[in-house]
Amino acid sequence: MGSSVFKAVIPAAGLGTRFLPATKSIPKEMLPIVDKPAIQYVVEEAIRAGLSDVLLITGRNKGALEDHFDRAIELEATLENRGDVEKLAAVKQITELGKIHYVRQGDPLGLGHAVLTAANHVGYETFVVLLGDDLIAEQDNLLGEMLDVHKKFGGSVIALMEVPDSQVSLYGIASVKKTDSPNIVEILDLVEKPNVENAPSNFAIIGRYVLDPAIFKVLEKTQAGRGGEIQLTDAIRELAVNEKLGGPVHGVIFSGRRYDTGDRVSYLKTVVELASERADIGGEFTMWLKNFVGNLNGKR
Repeated sequence: MGSSVFKAVIPAAGLGTRFLPATKSIPKEMLPIVDKPAIQYVVEEAIRAGLSDVLLITGRNKGALEDHFDRAIELEATLENRGDVEKLAAVKQITELGKIHYVRQGDPLGLGHAVLTAANHVGYETFVVLLGDDLIAEQDNLLGEMLDVHKKFGGSVIALMEVPDSQVSLYGIASVKKTDSPNIVEILDLVEKPNVENAPSNFAIIGRYVLDPAIFKVLEKTQAGRGGEIQLTDAIRELAVNEKLGGPVHGVIFSGRRYDTGDRVSYLKTVVELASERADIGGEFTMWLKNFVGNLNGKR
């Protein structure tokens, strides 16, 4: 039912205030997860899913994002002269990921507004939105599964994850209807960051979306919602409650490994987890970490 999907949109215009003063001059998306910036993990995920056209929504002081995915001729020449084949390959691989484009959001009016900024580039095609704060483990093919659901049902598909009551107010929460597949649901309604008493479920939206292009017409009419921003959740809700606008909305319930980099503690947890899993440094790092944690007894 759904056509092939090739375009990905990655909003990256946020100010990163939770990481100040580090993000005063460095985009939050460029903060390293071991030895790769967070944004590269997200772009690589899009490419693995067959999304060969990637649009980054940026803002002021985000030039480092473009520099990272551009050629670095002098650096490549230096590495080649040194015979550092491994690092040279890693640097070149970044520039060969796919077609990467950039557009500025301008006014920071929310995630919905950032997605609307992509309308001219996307055109009338189904597309994928990936949020940079959510990293999905390479072994878990969440996007591939979402694209399969889109092919089956058409419309839009969002990623859901079950969260405890204490975290419900941090997310958009879905009201769902079961389907024949245990991890696929039909979306009946969406509520942005509700109180736990008013939440329709514990299924939270996480940062992966397959969106019908009808979302753009809805976003054009969407008023500022919670936080005074244009909320993407509000626009997707309109699609869910009125299928005539752009087909149904389904959800894929994800139970794999998701790494959050949206705040300092979650970011540090992500660095530790991914460093521990690395074949080249994991063994040495994990051994040190065990000794370090063991020596913390009585110090906290």
